[in-house]
Amino acid sequence: MSASSPSLVPSALHTEVKQVEDIKSDEPSDQDANQIAISSISKDEPFVTRRELWSYYLYYNGDNGVGPLGYTQTLFQGLATAAGYDPVAGPGSSCLATTASGQCVVPWGSGTKSVSSVVLIANGISFALMTAIFTTIGSAADYGTFGRWLLLAVTVVCWAAQYASMALTTPNRWVLAMVLYIIGFVSYGATLVFYAALFPRLARNTPHARQLREKYESGEIPPEVYEQEESLEKNRISNISTVHSNVGYIITLSLNLALLLPMTNNPKVDNYVLVLVTTYWVVLGIWWNPGPGPSLPEGEHYMTIGWKQIWATLKTYKHLPYTFVYLFSFFLLADGLNTTGTLVAICQNNKFSFSFLQNTYLGLSQAITSTISTLVFWYVQRYWKISTKKMFVVTNVVTILIPLWGMIGIWTEKFGFHNVWEFWVYNIVFGLFQAPYYAFSQTMMAELSPPGFDNMFFGLFGLSNRASSMVGPNVIQVIINRTGQ
Repeated sequence: MSASSPSLVPSALHTEVKQVEDIKSDEPSDQDANQIAISSISKDEPFVTRRELWSYYLYYNGDNGVGPLGYTQTLFQGLATAAGYDPVAGPGSSCLATTASGQCVVPWGSGTKSVSSVVLIANGISFALMTAIFTTIGSAADYGTFGRWLLLAVTVVCWAAQYASMALTTPNRWVLAMVLYIIGFVSYGATLVFYAALFPRLARNTPHARQLREKYESGEIPPEVYEQEESLEKNRISNISTVHSNVGYIITLSLNLALLLPMTNNPKVDNYVLVLVTTYWVVLGIWWNPGPGPSLPEGEHYMTIGWKQIWATLKTYKHLPYTFVYLFSFFLLADGLNTTGTLVAICQNNKFSFSFLQNTYLGLSQAITSTISTLVFWYVQRYWKISTKKMFVVTNVVTILIPLWGMIGIWTEKFGFHNVWEFWVYNIVFGLFQAPYYAFSQTMMAELSPPGFDNMFFGLFGLSNRASSMVGPNVIQVIINRTGQ
């Protein structure tokens, strides 16, 4: 491994990663790859100002997912259900009739497909598009002002898709609803990845982090103390940003009630709510303006450096074994979590008749518990100095239990997301453990990423999250089509 820089990259999970250049290989056959595995970190990175940090928090406060992740799917699924028919009763029947069988299909190609399958297909397409984006231009965001403009572009696209939902007023526009849902979901997912990729740079350049660095380099504190304290600083920023997202979730849902309650009988109230949600994000998101990175390496192009760096990284996996073990493990975990979330959302929408109002109440229960749990998890970790890995494992245990509970519904109608109370419990449990899950998963990735390759590794992180999620939805929709359930 190269030893041209003494820059330590501490991590409680792998101590062999000691230099920024560690993703480069000494093997002669890997020298071509080494040429483009160039770190974008600079020893002269500026301090992160209080204003920059707060604009970072405010962006996430607005980018809370209420619209593109929640309401838009509800609107899309509701319009498709209203446009479909009950296959048991035949064409011309209504899926919403009191005598309906519970099955619902819409025209699809030369035949028909269940609404649930269509929603899952939309999710599968979305994850495939996100995979293409992250692999092609994810790493390029580390250089120059490209990352800044890329985040702005995907954010504006998401805003546009959400505002365009005002046109979704009749069932025959369900295909347009599907298109807008995919555009909004893809662009929203991209904002999360490119936003999260900025986190490591912020975390290593706060006044406290730089002070720790100086103390370590002067020999005032041993490596073990430095590693632990730096990890806690990363978790502090990650948890605060997660709290802001959940606070934004609470505020947005509360504002929505100001429309949903007095305008219950207005057929366009759902569309107005999406406009309100998006406007909230616009107001808080326009302040985020991250600083530029170093120049793009000579001879490279923004559209090709991503694939080259991914190839270079994969060829040198032996130098970052724990990083790739984590990415692969997260690939499997994310597939289960994302597919479970989509399925529960489909069941929840059906159970509550696609009601924005009921989903708002459920969302509030999740948002409030998420905020509380994030603060509690952070307090526990800070007080007892618990590692990020151990905290993350606790959240993963509950993550696995959620789909296991849903499996019970295969054999009985008494449990397994068949009852109203189960969806209340699900949202509360999800809030208690999944908000910390997202915070700790982000910190884990930051601790396992060599400084300067933030967007590249967070692009791989996003790829592990999104690429895996192409599998689950497609498998489930095939099962639905075969069984009719």
